[in-house]
Amino acid sequence: MNNRVHQGHLARKRFGQNFLNDQFVIDSIVSAINPQKGQAMVEIGPGLAALTEPVGERLDQLTVIELDRDLAARLQTHPFLGPKLTIYQQDAMTMNFGELAEKMGQPLRVFGNLPYNISTR
Repeated sequence: MNNRVHQGHLARKRFGQNFLNDQFVIDSIVSAINPQKGQAMVEIGPGLAALTEPVGERLDQLTVIELDRDLAARLQTHPFLGPKLTIYQQDAMTMNFGELAEKMGQPLRVFGNLPYNISTR
């Protein structure tokens, strides 16, 4: 199997995609985030939902920013997360987070398994 294929999705180098799959790491990150209902949570680069699923289980609503249209479409049809998600299919670097916080009516808590290409800008 090609190590760039994950759950049927081919990782796109131009997006700097890397996918979490170590459950210990995922659990540690979610524990550190400690999402609480009522918080305005925003995930950058949800990808294959490794963090999105456990965080989304704890929330009534979750906003995600995903550049890859194929992954955004997968999230829209996710069996239990789909209705909870507000999906922005765009580059997080162009997102107006101030405007988003205003729209959500409170400060944002932003998290994510950032794509490699964001970390070098």
